[in-house]
Amino acid sequence: METDSEPYVRLASLRQLHQVMADMNTARSLADTLQTVADGVVNGLGYELACVNLVRPDGDLVVAAFAGNAAAEAIITGRVGPRESWDRRLAMGEQWGGLVFIPHTEGWVLDDDDVPTWYTDGPAPRFEDEWHPSDRLFAPMDAPGGSGGSSGELLGVISVDRPRNGRRPGAWGREALQMYAFQAAIAISNARLRSNMQRALVRLEREQQALRASEESFRQAFEYAPSGMAIAEMGGDQHGRILRTNDALCRLLGRPAAAMRRYSFSDLVHPEDIGTLLRTSAEGGRAELRLGRRDGSYVWVSLRNSVVADAADGPRFLLTHVEDIEERKRRELQLAHRASHDSLTGLPNSAELRARLSARLCRRPQAEHAGDTESQDTAYGHPGYDHGFDFRSDTQAYDAYDHHVHTVAPEGDHDDGTKGLAVLFCDLDGFKSINDRFGHNAGDAVLIEVARRLSNGVRDGDTVARLGGDEFVILADGLGRADAQDLAVRLRNEIIQPIRAEGRAVRVGASFGIGWAHCGMTADEVLKSADERMYVEKRSRPKQHRRAG
Repeated sequence: METDSEPYVRLASLRQLHQVMADMNTARSLADTLQTVADGVVNGLGYELACVNLVRPDGDLVVAAFAGNAAAEAIITGRVGPRESWDRRLAMGEQWGGLVFIPHTEGWVLDDDDVPTWYTDGPAPRFEDEWHPSDRLFAPMDAPGGSGGSSGELLGVISVDRPRNGRRPGAWGREALQMYAFQAAIAISNARLRSNMQRALVRLEREQQALRASEESFRQAFEYAPSGMAIAEMGGDQHGRILRTNDALCRLLGRPAAAMRRYSFSDLVHPEDIGTLLRTSAEGGRAELRLGRRDGSYVWVSLRNSVVADAADGPRFLLTHVEDIEERKRRELQLAHRASHDSLTGLPNSAELRARLSARLCRRPQAEHAGDTESQDTAYGHPGYDHGFDFRSDTQAYDAYDHHVHTVAPEGDHDDGTKGLAVLFCDLDGFKSINDRFGHNAGDAVLIEVARRLSNGVRDGDTVARLGGDEFVILADGLGRADAQDLAVRLRNEIIQPIRAEGRAVRVGASFGIGWAHCGMTADEVLKSADERMYVEKRSRPKQHRRAG
C-alpha cells in the first residue's frame, strides 16, 4: 500500500481500506463474509493472494475462501489442514505484533507439511526487504474477548502472499493487516451469530407451523395408516384401556371401533401370550403375539408401543402400532417344519426325533448313584460309562430336576407292570430290490405308504419318524413290554400288506427292535440299543420269511 518512508498515508488508501471493512459487515451470509474478507486483502491491502482458513468444530482449519488467482482458488478451496500443523506454524518465525512472519530462510521446514498452501513464482530478492516467493505471512483471527478486550479462541487465519509492491510490509502495512484481521474476526463472529439466529427463527417458525398442524397431521396419519393403530390410557385404574382405534385395526380384528373401546389388549390377547404382553415395556416395547378376532380365531401381530403426551405437562397415552405378521409367521412355521421333517414322507426327521427323545431324558445327578458303581457300569451296556455330570453342589444339581418326571424302563425280559418309553426301530426288508427292479419312484411310493401306515397304527401323541433310507423309529410312551411287542406285531402286519407303486403291487417286510429309554442315557444310546435289537430280530428269522413274514 505504501512504504515506511512515506510520511503520510494516501487518502485513497484509507478510503479503500474503510470500504472493504464496511463490505465485510454487510455481507448477507457467512460464506459471503468469508469471501469478502479474502477479496478485501487483495483489493484493499494490496496483496496478490489471500486465503481465509477457518477453524472447524473438530479444530482443524479448512480453506473457506481464496482471492487473487482463480486457478488456485479452484484447487485449494475446501482443503483441510490439521490443527497441530497450524499451531506449529503460528509458534515459529517472527512475531510482528499480532502477525506471524516466517521468512524463506526458516520456512523450508514446512515445505512437506500437510497444510494447504499456494505459492507465487518470482525471482530471488535483490535487496534485503524484498519479498521472497517462499516467505509466509499469517494474520490470526481471534474471537472477540470479554469486557477486558482480551482475545478469545482462534476463529481462523488469514494467509497472504506477495505484496504488489514486491516488498515486505512496513510498520503501517503490518498494522493495517493486523487491524483488518481483528475486524474480520468480528465480521465472521457476527455473520455466524446472524446465521444461527436465522436458523433459530426458521426452526421456530417451522415448529410453530408444525404445532398448529400437528393435531390434523396426527389424525390423518392415525386414521389412514395402512396398519393397525390404537391409543390406550397409561397409568391409573384404567391403564391399558383402548380409547381409540383406526379402521385398519378394526378390519384386522373384525371388530367395530365402538366395541374396541370396551377392551384392553390384555382382553384380546391369546391366553398363551399373556406373559409376552406383560413382559413388554410400555415405553418403546415390542412384542409378537396373537390377538383374538371377532369370529374367535387369532391373528399373529407385532405390537410396538410408544408414549405420547397430550401437552407439555398433560396426561400421557400409549400409542400402539399393530402390524399383521400372520403371513410371516406362517412362512416361519413352514420353514421350521421343513427343517425338522422329512421332505418325502412328512414325518419328523432324524434331528427332530433326537430332539424329542432328548427332551424326555436327563443326566441324573451323580449323588443318585453314589456308591453304586456296579449299577453305573452295567446300566448302559459297557463299563466305566462317563455320565458327563456337572459337578456342582448337590442342591444345584437337584434343582435342575425338581420338575422333571424321570423316564424309567421295565426291568428284565418279562412284563413287570412298569410302563416306560418304548423305542421301536423299524427296518424294511426287501426294499432295495424294489428300488433296483422298479426304480426310485416306486421306492419313494413305498416309503410314503409305509409312513402313512405307521402313523395310522400308533396313538395320538406317539412319534413316528424317518431316521433315513428305509429306517423308521416309533416313540411310544406309557407301554409295558407286552404292549410294545403287540404294537410291533400290529405295525409289521400293516406294512407287509401289498402296496401299489408305479401301477403294480409290491410287498416289503419289516424287522422291529424294541429299546427302552430311561434317564441317564443319551438319545443316541437309546437308538443304538433299539437298532441292535432290530438286527438281532432280523437275523433270527429265515431270509425267505423276512418280507412276508
